[in-house]
Amino acid sequence: MNSMKPINPQTQVMDKVVPDTSVIIEGLLSEKIRQNHIKANEIIIHEAVIAELEHQANLGKAIGFLGLDEIKRIKSISEGKEFILSFKGQRPKAAEIRHASLGEIDSLIRQLAYDEDATLITSDKVQSEVGLAKGMKIYYYKRPEKGLRKLKLERFFDETTMSVHLRENVPPYAKKGMPGNWQFKELRKALLKQEEIQDMSREIIEDAKLRKDGFIEIERAGSTIVQLGSFRIVITRPPFSDGWEITAVRPVKKLNLEDYKLSEKLMKRIAEQAEGVLVAGAPGMGKTTFAQGLAEYYAFQNKIVKTVEAPRDLILPERITQYSISYGDAQEIHDILLLSRPDYTIFDEMRNTDDFKLFADLRLAGVGMVGVVHATSPVDAIQRFIGRIEMGVIPQVIDTVIFIKNGFINKVLALKMTVKVPSGMTEADLARPVVVVNDFETGKLEYEIYSYGEQTVVVPVQEGREKSSAHKLAENTIVQEFQKYSRNVEVEMLSDNKCAVYVPDEDIARIIGKQGANITRIEERLGIGIDVKSLNERYPVKGAAKEQREVQFKIDFKKNQLLVDMGIEMQNRDVDIYVGDEFILSAKAGKTGIIKIKKNNNIGRRLIDGLNRKEKLTLMV
Repeated sequence: MNSMKPINPQTQVMDKVVPDTSVIIEGLLSEKIRQNHIKANEIIIHEAVIAELEHQANLGKAIGFLGLDEIKRIKSISEGKEFILSFKGQRPKAAEIRHASLGEIDSLIRQLAYDEDATLITSDKVQSEVGLAKGMKIYYYKRPEKGLRKLKLERFFDETTMSVHLRENVPPYAKKGMPGNWQFKELRKALLKQEEIQDMSREIIEDAKLRKDGFIEIERAGSTIVQLGSFRIVITRPPFSDGWEITAVRPVKKLNLEDYKLSEKLMKRIAEQAEGVLVAGAPGMGKTTFAQGLAEYYAFQNKIVKTVEAPRDLILPERITQYSISYGDAQEIHDILLLSRPDYTIFDEMRNTDDFKLFADLRLAGVGMVGVVHATSPVDAIQRFIGRIEMGVIPQVIDTVIFIKNGFINKVLALKMTVKVPSGMTEADLARPVVVVNDFETGKLEYEIYSYGEQTVVVPVQEGREKSSAHKLAENTIVQEFQKYSRNVEVEMLSDNKCAVYVPDEDIARIIGKQGANITRIEERLGIGIDVKSLNERYPVKGAAKEQREVQFKIDFKKNQLLVDMGIEMQNRDVDIYVGDEFILSAKAGKTGIIKIKKNNNIGRRLIDGLNRKEKLTLMV
């Protein structure tokens, strides 16, 4: 017997075989026996292997269940292959099980193989080398290198597959297409057997330990989350689920920030100002893909970029370090990020309160943050922070919300803090700190967040509400009064006894008068409280205000009427008429674009008098 070399893999007969834990977990032994690569008179399993698998299964780890299933398979084929399956050795103590990773269990298995003069079968390189050093018979199964074999799971994927859903006793299904435009398709008629899913699970876990780009991110009682290359894989099993199930997700397309065709305004904000960004959207809409593009953009701008993920499924350049929050607590991540001084941190898949608090803590410490959250509408992403952090710091933590729908940017919100009377309230003493949420592109106010009693509320700002006829009449009267001072006037009734008047900046001082004397006289005459404001406050985006323009016209005289003809294209339009700089009236053109004014009333006489004096007559629409 040559004890210094492993037995040839084609050896057909061995007297006694002792497999170690690595071979059992990987399902190697039953496969080799079934394929007649190994023939033995007796297979001896050390009680230490059973104890370690039992310990792992009690912890809810997949490798424990997979190993026990392998032993059951070996038992079931022992009769057909005519070999004896026996269990020997002393059950290890609790301390030896806890220190299995230090080699205690491996040592017990080697000793049993040595005592029985049996062949030790292993796929652990260290175990093989130690056995050879001791002069034992070793059958070493070298694991295939990365890329040499294709996962059984991968045969369910093609270039259009977003995710695959495998469950025992159900045909395999897949989502095919692109985010927001996909179909749920059956991949085959044959049902998946439990053994098939368990075999795929074992292969996935084995490769996750072998490959550099593989990680077992989270392992709990009944579930395992694995990142394997570009695949994010979730494995569930009884008793957590009512059957074995594998869900595997893979990105179908990699996009750069340029592919999203961002507006120049948004691009400038991302590049220069946005440091508290939320990327929100429903599951499968492309949030992570956008965050990935954002991370690469910052990295290529010579910024230091880190990520916090669970699992680590972003496909990023080597220059970006990816941290797994599954392997460290919030305090460790906090310490590492502050000490490594990143310019931006991408926080993928924020789920629980600890995640939101960590995001806020790092942002307030000065780290630029991009958080990915599940939300069905843009404002829902902001609401997930309410109650977890103080309302007053929300704009410091979040300044931009980018909502992704069907793979594209659907809406962008901007946040800032101000002190004002919330919309819908009219009394000045109700002013309070308010977080205003505007549509980023248009500047339109969409939501207000403020404290109401003991609660923090998010209130949609309703614009374009139907006005009562009394309010419309009052607005027209107030417009006519203020058009004596400004050609461009807009009025908003806030309540029955208060209104806001919007005029150009250059007219405000003249309207208010010295020490407010003029506006006081107007308020007394109209019997209503008036706030004079700039048109820019109502229309913060340049060009958004309603601008008046001068129109051409002809004047005819007919019997006792003055006819101002603007042409058919001006039908039903509201027009302001000035003589010189003096506002005369507002009128609505008829169906033919003509305004009819009686000659013998005050307005008609003023217009005729102005024409006779050759004063300029101006029509503004």
